[in-house]
Amino acid sequence: MGSAPTAAAATVAPIGGAIRLAVDCMGGDHGPAVTLPACRAFLDAHPQAELILVGRAAELAPAAGWARTRVVAATEVVEMDDPVEVALRRKKDSSLRVAVAQVKPGEDGKAAAHACVSAGNTGALMAVSRYVLKTLEGIDRPAIATVMPNQRDGFTTVLDLGANVDCTAEHLLQFAVMGSALVAAVEGKSDPSVGLLNIGEEAIKGSETIKRAAELLRAAAASGHLNFHGNVEGNDIFKGTTDIVVCDGFVGNVALKTAEGLAAMLTSFIKQEFTRNAFTKMAALVAMPVLKHFKARVDHRRYNGAALLGLRGLVFKSHGSADAFAFQQALNRAYDAARNRLLDRVHDRILETLAAMPVAGGETPPDSPAMGATR
Repeated sequence: MGSAPTAAAATVAPIGGAIRLAVDCMGGDHGPAVTLPACRAFLDAHPQAELILVGRAAELAPAAGWARTRVVAATEVVEMDDPVEVALRRKKDSSLRVAVAQVKPGEDGKAAAHACVSAGNTGALMAVSRYVLKTLEGIDRPAIATVMPNQRDGFTTVLDLGANVDCTAEHLLQFAVMGSALVAAVEGKSDPSVGLLNIGEEAIKGSETIKRAAELLRAAAASGHLNFHGNVEGNDIFKGTTDIVVCDGFVGNVALKTAEGLAAMLTSFIKQEFTRNAFTKMAALVAMPVLKHFKARVDHRRYNGAALLGLRGLVFKSHGSADAFAFQQALNRAYDAARNRLLDRVHDRILETLAAMPVAGGETPPDSPAMGATR
């Protein structure tokens, strides 16, 4: 680790106990047209919050004079179709990169912001965040984690949702540890259950990578470091079979987008059926409270804001197509994470768990802190 501050040591000097978020105002499909109204609504709802708005000065002019707000100019914008190389090597003064940099501790161990929120290019955000903030000890790759509603009137945390297309069994093990730390910190569940997404519950099913990951997870469970339920299928996400579902980023992203599309389709179908004729329209008036509640429960905008876990700083990703309501939800999630000191708690749990994590065969994981690995 050298003299660099660890994640647990990184602090922000809040003003009056405030939580300060850095916002990439230029990211996403709509830029300031969405991010600024969302920021304004967020500030109104959180009197203890402060914002650092990052972007082109001219386009952030409407925010001039806002209380508890500071504007940091950035001259470039990472477009949604920009390759990762462009974001990393060419656009060094992009709003995305400058916003992430606000979370990086300086020489005094303090950062300008507690967390960063961006709706920008997912690949670019992950690459820039890894480059600027670095990863925690024992973690090879950060993962994107978010919640999805389930039938138990709760949420299932799913990761990875697109950061890592190709994963090894060891990566999936690390995702399970990070997901457990996240749920334990935010939801207060000391021993959250973990399921491994597969094409069946039987141990003999799945690719060789999935089978190997299951072995590692079972070994971790046997030593008391994880609560591994076993293999789960896609429908278990919505049944709430486990608190956490682990998968690679390709599968996770497909599952997420499929769920969002299905929810939108069902909402559209119900609207069509209730507007077919005068009788169904009258029935809709009677059922309106139920319909509104149903729409709210399946509205994917309410669950916007995915955490990039495994970094030495809190970074949250909003959907690129998010409207002001959805982007505000991402701000809310980042605020709650910072207020609950998620970074410190995840950091501590990861170190504690990975340091003693057994691997099938009795070997020490090559990237374990016990081996002195640093990232």
